[in-house]
Amino acid sequence: MSSVPTDLLPHPIVQAPMAGGVSVPQLAAAVSEAGGLGFLAAGYKTADGMYQDIKQLRGLTGRPFGVNLFLPQPETADPAAVDVYAHQLAGEATWYETELGDPDGGRDDGFDAKLAVLLDDPVPVVSFHFGVPAREVLESLRRVGTFTLVTATTAEEARAVERAGADAVIAQGVEAGGHQGTHRDDPEADGSGIGLLSLVAQVRESVGIPIVAAGGIMRGGQIAAVLAAGAAAAQLGTAFLAAHESGAHALHKRALTDPLYVRTELTRAFSGRPARGLVNRFLREHGPYAPAAYPDVHHLTAPLRRAAAKAGDAQGMALWAGQGHRMARELPAGRLVEVLAAELASARTASSAGGAR
Repeated sequence: MSSVPTDLLPHPIVQAPMAGGVSVPQLAAAVSEAGGLGFLAAGYKTADGMYQDIKQLRGLTGRPFGVNLFLPQPETADPAAVDVYAHQLAGEATWYETELGDPDGGRDDGFDAKLAVLLDDPVPVVSFHFGVPAREVLESLRRVGTFTLVTATTAEEARAVERAGADAVIAQGVEAGGHQGTHRDDPEADGSGIGLLSLVAQVRESVGIPIVAAGGIMRGGQIAAVLAAGAAAAQLGTAFLAAHESGAHALHKRALTDPLYVRTELTRAFSGRPARGLVNRFLREHGPYAPAAYPDVHHLTAPLRRAAAKAGDAQGMALWAGQGHRMARELPAGRLVEVLAAELASARTASSAGGAR
């Protein structure tokens, strides 16, 4: 079974990059210092903002870490559908006393500028979301010594990742919180996501590169399960969302275990792309009508989400969370890595003992 180099992560635990201010340098540093692989999220940041985060992180740890990039998106949105959605959101703008954002706020997320920074001043690991980078991009990163990962949500996507020359693939199950990393945004595929264990098994039989399993993982026993299924490591997002060092809004952290939020759902309400979050008022009222228009809808709703957070209204925020959110533990991130590693060791010992009978 192929594996991720152990010098990158002594424990097979990756902290998922969570854009929007969650994956701050303090969180990534704490995870890396504890033997996991901490990640910065460059999505929605400028190239300079990403560089400043990297600089700060390097001042906090000498351990390996990763940076995640969003790939540029094609212009597939229907402007008329976005306009209709904007009219529907007018009441929200009035309620929060703000303006809607400009849906034409850019589609490439500053990708080329960020890549240039990462080639000029390399980091140990770079991962990609929302597609497969060109082979030339992956080869250029390999030449500067960077290990590359690309998200896939199907075995077919995983094969595309391997063909492009990535060092490893992140198999993201439908249980995962936040945005699904599908390579093509197809509205007809909404609701057809694959569960993580089934996905890992399918990807394991489809590619020869290492697999990092992501989606709903909150305990060491679950890490043991995906490793047994063929993964080389596990990526956890929601588990670290509640960590002390996480940059998530306090309302977001509390909502993970608040009995008011009984379930999660995949929605296009906040960004125009399927993303899993806690079901709140905004998601219920606008999710059924949101168009397939990313990042147009993301830009459109950004001021609403900021205003809701400022007003202390979790019902208007994007409360991204995976299906295991009720199992979140409010611990320092380093301590959480230690607990997960201990749970993983216990699960492996129990499995070995059971097999020896």
